Amino acid sequence: MSPKSLIKNNVLSILVQGVTSLLENTKSNLNVEDLKIRIEYSRDEKFGDYSSPFALENKNAFGQNPKELAESIIPLIQSNPLFSEVTFSPPGFINFRIKPLQLWHFLLNFKNKDTIFAKHDEVSKICLEFVSANPTGPMNIVSARSSAYGDALANLLTSVGNQVEKEFYVNDYGNQVNLLGVAVLLRYMESKGVEITFQEEEDDRSIYVLIESAVLPKESYRGEYIKDIAFAYVSDPIRKENLDKNIEAKNWDSIISDLSIFAVSFNLEQQKKDLSSFGVQFDRFFSERSLHETGHVDAVPNRLKQADISTEEDKLLFLSTKYGDDKDRVIRRADGRPTYLMADIAYHINKFERGFDQLIDIWGPDHYGYIARLKGAMVSFGKPEQSFNVLIAQQVNLIENKQKVKMSKRLGVFQTMTDLLTYLGKNAKDVGRYFFLMRSADMPLDFDLDLAKDESEKNPVFYIQYAHARIRSIFRELGDIQFVGEKVIYAGKEITLDLNLSNFHQEDRVRLLFWISRFPEEVYDAAHSLEPHRLTNYLQSLSKSFTKFYGNKENKIKDKSGEERETLLLLLKYTEIAIESGLRLLGISAPESMSKEEGQ
Repeated sequence: MSPKSLIKNNVLSILVQGVTSLLENTKSNLNVEDLKIRIEYSRDEKFGDYSSPFALENKNAFGQNPKELAESIIPLIQSNPLFSEVTFSPPGFINFRIKPLQLWHFLLNFKNKDTIFAKHDEVSKICLEFVSANPTGPMNIVSARSSAYGDALANLLTSVGNQVEKEFYVNDYGNQVNLLGVAVLLRYMESKGVEITFQEEEDDRSIYVLIESAVLPKESYRGEYIKDIAFAYVSDPIRKENLDKNIEAKNWDSIISDLSIFAVSFNLEQQKKDLSSFGVQFDRFFSERSLHETGHVDAVPNRLKQADISTEEDKLLFLSTKYGDDKDRVIRRADGRPTYLMADIAYHINKFERGFDQLIDIWGPDHYGYIARLKGAMVSFGKPEQSFNVLIAQQVNLIENKQKVKMSKRLGVFQTMTDLLTYLGKNAKDVGRYFFLMRSADMPLDFDLDLAKDESEKNPVFYIQYAHARIRSIFRELGDIQFVGEKVIYAGKEITLDLNLSNFHQEDRVRLLFWISRFPEEVYDAAHSLEPHRLTNYLQSLSKSFTKFYGNKENKIKDKSGEERETLLLLLKYTEIAIESGLRLLGISAPESMSKEEGQ
């Protein structure tokens, strides 16, 4: 399907034609390009299927009040065969109701779940980087949200024709990784009977003195999971023997390097298990260490515009204020060590050099200030600003018994992704992903653990899954619809696809028809806006429309026959396709049966 074939885009095209005619008829000096013309879904279905705030947003340009402006346009478009009616509603909306016959024609544009989505006019090769949790410990709840968001977004972007590769950036280099190794060492020493203490205030002692004094540095890691890493390391007798010898010889650098590499690998494997349990698979895990070892990081100053580089007190600065940052940023310290920013610049340059023309990163809530400097570096490298997009996955508040669950990462008393998956049990993937995708990712989310555990239809994901299961139960009882090429087969014979409007005399049938027809453009809009939550909202509305249809005795299909039965079954088949396809894009299952399903 082309984007031009979507209903909303057809409505927009007709409105633009109407505005053009108005300008020509009135010999206006205004140009269509100078006006704000857009179509949105009606906020209240009683007004129509679609609406436009055109009259409200352009009243000043025309020098008319919204009602007068709308009433001058409506006669120019209301006779279009797409519409059953075009009306005005305060304070300045033009509303459009689509004819059932037209909805039916749009519905017939898709026959199966693999060919229903409109393709972008321009498609891209996209590197979508998300989660990228530091491998210094278990993933937290924000990482879980990011994983659901990124995976669903990848599905959406792929569904409209883009080539998407999912990437996890492994921060396996630098001081924090070394401190992880120090923590593992001291926890091992503790298991050997050494009493360790915890540094509460930073002092001037070197890391080696702290180790020899059995003091865990303040900025290191204190969680109980560190003991598990230490135990796993020494479970190999050879590693244990070498570690004991190196401790005796005080070969701290060698020990820290070995333990850091092992700890990163250990934590990363656990992260991969959690991601797999959540239905998330990455195409690539990219190592930061590899950038340093291959010289990509050191090459950064030569890859940016030289006018954007400056030296100050032996430090090398990227002049990021040219690109909207609040101050210029050090990329190489006076002692020659690169900063995290320099490594991040190298990483993103590397992505472009691997052939991607669009980069999308999903970051945590504490990285807003980082966006301008990194986007600026990509522009300095020679890429268009719009080729690099950063999305934010905001904070998650776990709610249990109407109270927030407290979290603290470094001290180890935090709720991890593992904790959440364990708590949610057998429904963890479906429920967890849906709850994380219910709200826009750039807004804080209250994750209601009690509702998530509820297996009734009060739980929004079960509400949608029950709708799908009920449709499947109807087809099991009455026989299924089959698509064979351009033909639709039921009970061994081809169904006529001509719409008999007498079968749509009931409003709940028309509303269900509208919600199904809207599915391809909901997918298109969610992909185009990078907002998977639009799809969860849509699936709720579609399921509510189906439930209303299902609860009406006049729609009891097994009591119908002939053309009416076939039409209603086809309506349900498309509902099934939309629900199953929508859930699949979100990474959620569409069960064939559930305990509360009922046939018709």
